[in-house]
Amino acid sequence: MKKLVLYVLMISSSFVFAQSTPRVTAKVDTTSIRIGEQFELKIEVNDTTNVIIPKLDKLVGLEIVEDDKIDTIKSRLLKRYVLTGFDSGAYYIPQQQIFIRNQAFLTDSILINVATVPIDTTKQKMFPIKSIQEEPYVFDDFKPYLIWVILGLLLIGLLLYFILKKKKIEEQEEIIPLLPPYEEALEKLKVLDHKLLWQNNKIKQYYSELTEIIREYIEKELKVPALEITSDELINYIKDFKDAETLDLSKETFEKLKGLLQEADLVKFAKSKPLSHEIEEDRKDAEDILNSMKPKPVIEEEDDELE
Repeated sequence: MKKLVLYVLMISSSFVFAQSTPRVTAKVDTTSIRIGEQFELKIEVNDTTNVIIPKLDKLVGLEIVEDDKIDTIKSRLLKRYVLTGFDSGAYYIPQQQIFIRNQAFLTDSILINVATVPIDTTKQKMFPIKSIQEEPYVFDDFKPYLIWVILGLLLIGLLLYFILKKKKIEEQEEIIPLLPPYEEALEKLKVLDHKLLWQNNKIKQYYSELTEIIREYIEKELKVPALEITSDELINYIKDFKDAETLDLSKETFEKLKGLLQEADLVKFAKSKPLSHEIEEDRKDAEDILNSMKPKPVIEEEDDELE
């Protein structure tokens, strides 16, 4: 009787010990596949407490198709993979290290045979090897070129726009006939008046343009470089013309010209600021100078025709 009880206790303790010992297994649904076929790998752990199943690695000749999440089935953990192979040969699924309560356990390695698919050449007609086929073009292939084409068209459009606009302006511009020097000078004086330069405290610019009108007129009428010489040199030129009686200019007009040129030099170089009535007087003197130097009309004497 004692021996029977002892025997039962030993069997019970062995069973409890076996149940409490962690155990890991790895199995596949087939060990032989053809190229491209898929098979299933399952890793089971008979424990659920503090278990770590690392990612399947160190595969050679085999590829993972699916990697499912770990399932808990009662008191077991199940990890499922779907694998395949694309090269014929024999390949091992190496031992996988599973950690249970910080203790490492190894699965068995599994040999997988990947076989080629036999071809029955008596039934299957053989075709020649096809050349490499190029991928069809898509919109993204042309996008970089399309951007440059659009930019080029825009540039051409802008150039045509400005060319046509310039041509239109030129066509609309009236051809202004050349005026005689005296009339041209009077027109420039009117334009100068409308600018209101000295009224806006631009006195230096005003005197520069005023004397330039007088100098340009003298240069065209007397054929002297009035725009390029100094005021003193210009006065000497005018004095020589007057002394030689080639220019009919009164002493009063000569003094006005001399005073206007000297006043302009003071404004431009000595920063002089004449008063309003002085500026208006200089403007009047400028017109008087032009009137006094205006060419006299040529009167042609008609000879009586001899009968």
